[in-house]
Amino acid sequence: MALDTVFRDQWGRVLATLVGILGDIELAEDAAAEAFAVAAERWPRDGEPANPIGWLITTARNRAIDHLRRRQVLADKTKLLARDIETGPQPPEALMDDAATIPDERLELIFTCCHPALSLEAQVALTLRALGGLTTDEIALAFLVPFETMSKRLTRAKHKIRHAGIPFAIPPDHQLPDRLAAVLAVVYLIFNQGWGGGRVDLAAEAIHLGRALADLMPDEPEALALPALMLLHDARKAARLRDGQIVPLDDQDRTLWDTRQIDEGRALLRRAMARGQTGPYLVQAAIADLHLHEPRDWRQIAALYQTLARQTRSPIVEMNRAIAVAEIDGPEAGLAILDGLDLDHYRYFHSTRAELLRRAGRDGEAHHAYRRALDLAQTEPEQRFLAGRLAETKSSVRREPGCDST
Repeated sequence: MALDTVFRDQWGRVLATLVGILGDIELAEDAAAEAFAVAAERWPRDGEPANPIGWLITTARNRAIDHLRRRQVLADKTKLLARDIETGPQPPEALMDDAATIPDERLELIFTCCHPALSLEAQVALTLRALGGLTTDEIALAFLVPFETMSKRLTRAKHKIRHAGIPFAIPPDHQLPDRLAAVLAVVYLIFNQGWGGGRVDLAAEAIHLGRALADLMPDEPEALALPALMLLHDARKAARLRDGQIVPLDDQDRTLWDTRQIDEGRALLRRAMARGQTGPYLVQAAIADLHLHEPRDWRQIAALYQTLARQTRSPIVEMNRAIAVAEIDGPEAGLAILDGLDLDHYRYFHSTRAELLRRAGRDGEAHHAYRRALDLAQTEPEQRFLAGRLAETKSSVRREPGCDST
């Protein structure tokens, strides 16, 4: 297995195990980085060890002990840690011999990174750094902030975990539903930042994290449904753009869809549905699956959006229900729902409303709605698509009797 593959797949597990041992994210992160650096030097020369993860954890742990020994203020902690390693039932060599003895503490690390005492932006950044293995540079670039800003954000979050005594632990049963919902929301936010913002690597990172959650919490239906939802959306990414412009789903080349991702997403969705609980990610995944069928069952899609609206009380969900209703009962029926929503700040609200107005033959109003959507658009593909629609409606408005053609 190539080192870059080990890093991509196992950074989170190595780091989580070290945090469990050392109780300090910063120290664990430094030690893990050193271990991977040593591996990059030695493995090509000496060959890959039989148990790469055990080798990395052992090397990193020994490096951490060296760091602690050099810190006079932590001398007592060093002695205690060294004694535990030397006298415990699993010495370092055991980790290098048997992968089964290595604890997988990624779940504890995920809940630590997404603790409610941290700001949402800190939760997202820490999750990408600790579980995804992204560098500070990469995270800063993804969220369009300077390196120094992101570096300080990560440092503050790590210090808060240490000084506030945020536990490295899975929450107790009575707190788990709310805390799990926060974790899933962070992962989905990362996905949407990559999907909606055009940064595909972030979408891939979110799917990577989602798969890990599904592996770590196989009995939680929402932990299964979230990666299903992301996979079913991401499977269409190769068909979403043509010549730098967004392609609506109905116009996409289905031969470009990733059938392996669709199959994996549907398998996870079936597993989630078998648990007998219907949460918001499961409903969204079911809707995403229905959108991949041809023809689409708009009545079932509308019914699922109604269920999701009851669960979330989200006006954005109502906006999506309006699209389905428009497919069933016509654009005016969809517009009647949109007119009751307070979403003037939301760019997709205006593009949705513009499309229904255009379909209803209200080109003048559609033109203004497309203009508002274009003003709010954040990516070049969106801007190109909306500019094209704006030009079409402008031409239509000019042809209307009594309209000023200047």
